[in-house]
Amino acid sequence: MWQFVPMHHPARILATLAMLITSQGCYLARAAVEEARILAARRPIRELVNDPAVADSVKAKLRLVLAARQFAADSLGLNPGASFTTFSDIGRDTLVLVLSAARRDSLAGYSWRYPVVGRLPYRGFFDLSDAMKALRELEAKGYDTYLRTSDAFSTLGWFEDPLLSTTLRHDSLDLANTVIHEITHSTYFPKGQAVFNESFASFVGARGAEHFFRTRGSVEVAAMADAGWRDQKILSAFWASLSRSLDSTFSAHPGNRALRLLARDTVYARARRALIDSVGPTLRTIGPRYAERVPLNNAYVLARVVYAKELALFDEVYWLEDRNLQAAIARVIRLAESSRDDPFRAIREWLGATGQPRGPD
Repeated sequence: MWQFVPMHHPARILATLAMLITSQGCYLARAAVEEARILAARRPIRELVNDPAVADSVKAKLRLVLAARQFAADSLGLNPGASFTTFSDIGRDTLVLVLSAARRDSLAGYSWRYPVVGRLPYRGFFDLSDAMKALRELEAKGYDTYLRTSDAFSTLGWFEDPLLSTTLRHDSLDLANTVIHEITHSTYFPKGQAVFNESFASFVGARGAEHFFRTRGSVEVAAMADAGWRDQKILSAFWASLSRSLDSTFSAHPGNRALRLLARDTVYARARRALIDSVGPTLRTIGPRYAERVPLNNAYVLARVVYAKELALFDEVYWLEDRNLQAAIARVIRLAESSRDDPFRAIREWLGATGQPRGPD
């Protein structure tokens, strides 16, 4: 999520000091301090699995992480570097709080600028008070907000990302998915393409976890991974449809904010009913309370689109590559490289040019 580039030249040091007095600079400095703490607490995982003081249940998960990262390299063609070879206990239950925002009267997201990676539609905070202050400031300016927790993040290869204690709490399936997802980020993360980056990593993490457990003979876990990915695609289609409905509704009332807000309430009421009556009953790995409790506002919808835009496109590539996941990953990266301004368009055009039938859901 964050990038930190060391600066040693005197002129660069002066520039850095000047930046640190700004709000952005203070934020980056705090993030750098937290990253330094995480890195300072690292212990080699191979050392931990041989430590008699470590519980057997923890050792099993640590071995799973090592196996998943090796699978990502050997079977998926990803580049884990030295990530997930160490473990860091961060000493708290929550790693980071992630804030997203969008205008209430239009489906226009708020974004923050970062060094190296450009603009991203989210910002992470290590303190609840800092997150709530930013949230209140955005809401006072007329934005919807969505605040969530995150148990892991990637420094995109700048540092040797350790496995964190917050991530280790996951079950085996989520743990493997997270490891492969984050290694995807460190392998390929084109600047300014947050939606593509997160959606692509969601695909690789889900399909990668499925393949990983299948190769280990864990058929039931692999089937659960496949069912979870199916649910993600169903919700991806739902959020895409809802975002189109919202765009159409807002466009129908130009210049009249009150009408746009009133019409948006009607759209969200219909969406809630559809979630409860139509979408929820089709989900295999997500309970029915999700449909009743999921927040419905512009910030949440855009956040879902960031992590789950056109997921079915990636699966179509996967099926056309004869379910060879490594080949599908390589194909998507090549297509994204050919059209950095719109990777999704490049994928759609390639799929259209093949003239081949689509794979099953």
